[in-house]
Amino acid sequence: MKAYFTENYAELLAYTGQQLILVVPALVMALVIALGLISWGLKHPQVMTKLVYFFSVLYAVPSYAFFALLIPFLGLGMPTAIVVLTLYSEYILLRTLVTGLEEIDPSLVEAARGLGLTTGQIFTKIQLPLLVPAIFSGLRVALAAAMGSATIAATISAGGLGQVLFTGLQMQDINILLVGTFLTVALTLLLLLGLWWLEKIMTPQI
Repeated sequence: MKAYFTENYAELLAYTGQQLILVVPALVMALVIALGLISWGLKHPQVMTKLVYFFSVLYAVPSYAFFALLIPFLGLGMPTAIVVLTLYSEYILLRTLVTGLEEIDPSLVEAARGLGLTTGQIFTKIQLPLLVPAIFSGLRVALAAAMGSATIAATISAGGLGQVLFTGLQMQDINILLVGTFLTVALTLLLLLGLWWLEKIMTPQI
């Protein structure tokens, strides 16, 4: 294992970078979309429920099938993988944010309305700051799911650490598999640590 890592250090570093390029932009885009949908859904609660169901259906589609559906439109490679990872993450984040909204004390919202704040102002000034724990909770779950799906994206020429794992499977080499697994877990833990740090900074101090 150590010998393989030493001999292929540069290549493994490139695959790790590709994994980051697959996962991080997908999570950021999914979060931006989720916050936009939540803000809009506050005025259309019935539609919001239907959107959650819609993304839950997409989440149930197997990764291979999702890739196959998008390849005719986006082709092989990273763009297709990032779109699929974004859609998978969307359901997790949307569901978590909806649950977080429901747990906010309704009296705070009513008090804000009594002060003349609009729905948009209530969301940005009252609800969004209180949603910070829910946002990061959803991001942690979405990160773990996206990291696993990103390894499968190697089958559509998207690169990433899945390339190492599939090479190990093809060669039936346990050392390559262990290196790929170790790097995937280490990268996930590093990103989780980054999320924990960001949450500490962004959580409102009471």
